[in-house]
Amino acid sequence: MTLDKQTKHASTHDRAPSLTTPSEPAVPALRPDAPAPHPVAMRKRRWLWAGIGALVIGLGVAGYLQPWANKTTSVVVETATLAPVTRVLAVNGRIAPVHSVDIRPLVGGKIDSLLVEEGDVVKPGQILAQIDAKTQNAVIRQAMAGLDAALVAKEQARVSYERSLALGGNVARSVLENEARALQSAENEVARMTALLDQAQIVLQNHTISAPIAGSVVVLNVDPGQIVDPATLVLSLADLNDPVVETDVDEAYARQIALDQPAVLQLVGETATRAGHVSYVAPRVDVTTGGLAVKVAFDTPVTAPLGLTVATNIIVDQRDAALTVPRSAIVTGTTGSSVFVVTDGTAHLRPIETVEWPAARLIVTKGLAAGDEVIVDAQGLKDGQAVTAEQP
Repeated sequence: MTLDKQTKHASTHDRAPSLTTPSEPAVPALRPDAPAPHPVAMRKRRWLWAGIGALVIGLGVAGYLQPWANKTTSVVVETATLAPVTRVLAVNGRIAPVHSVDIRPLVGGKIDSLLVEEGDVVKPGQILAQIDAKTQNAVIRQAMAGLDAALVAKEQARVSYERSLALGGNVARSVLENEARALQSAENEVARMTALLDQAQIVLQNHTISAPIAGSVVVLNVDPGQIVDPATLVLSLADLNDPVVETDVDEAYARQIALDQPAVLQLVGETATRAGHVSYVAPRVDVTTGGLAVKVAFDTPVTAPLGLTVATNIIVDQRDAALTVPRSAIVTGTTGSSVFVVTDGTAHLRPIETVEWPAARLIVTKGLAAGDEVIVDAQGLKDGQAVTAEQP
């Protein structure tokens, strides 16, 4: 064996682990730790990355919206068209009688008898109630006695005066004049007592309550034995034939209401409508409520309880052909009303004149022509703004 081979073999044998001596663990290599970053530098790095992220998001949004591009606003338009128009004033009214009377006694006292009940139909002059009249009958008897005494005194004065006249010159002139004055005084007393008797009889008649009109007893507020006075509402009579609808119209529209204007009436609880007309317009406005009293009559008789609510549409104006615009299309300014009209893709503000009325659409009397494209909703628009018109 050569020396090289022997040396290589020995070297290999020396590195092999011994069967009797335990192997020693390998010693790991030691490396220096990297220095920890400073807190200020870490915060700067975070802000840098946050700024880069925000910039990327902003560029993405700008690219999507493209604010530099000339974009138009989409608007809904309608074409102005001449068409029949009806102007209606909608109010609520209630069924009421044409004629009604609240009956109160002219004298006080106890109700002796009540001859009607609520709902009864009575005729003019029919007795409705009787008030105790014992005291008044005594007043009448006293007046009659006073009248009888006055008549006796008058007759005595007349006889004495005529006897003196028959004696002629045998009676002093002063005596004759005194007897003439006594006769005149007796006649005056008779007249006074007659008037007292008449007055007492009239008061006695007032103890009987009679019906002034034909109608139905719609309200009855008293019972037999109750004490009443002239302020007590005893009962109410109403003529229930051909009732009307009573309502109030705001004074802002008072000049628009006139007699015989047509109306459409709907009783609460019904789906059908009835034709009617304005039958009464009050000559003055109630200063406390600002309302104008109006009555609407049915064209055909109707039977309904008093006080029933009636939806009332009074037709104040009818036009065969007119232009209208929705209220949302109108722009109100210091110079008046205007609408936006689309021409060649541009919204132009055009002044108009309208008939002001409590309705969703208003009649245009000036400033608009048939065929004009009117923007339905004028909110947020400017004169001269580029728009894209769309039909609803």
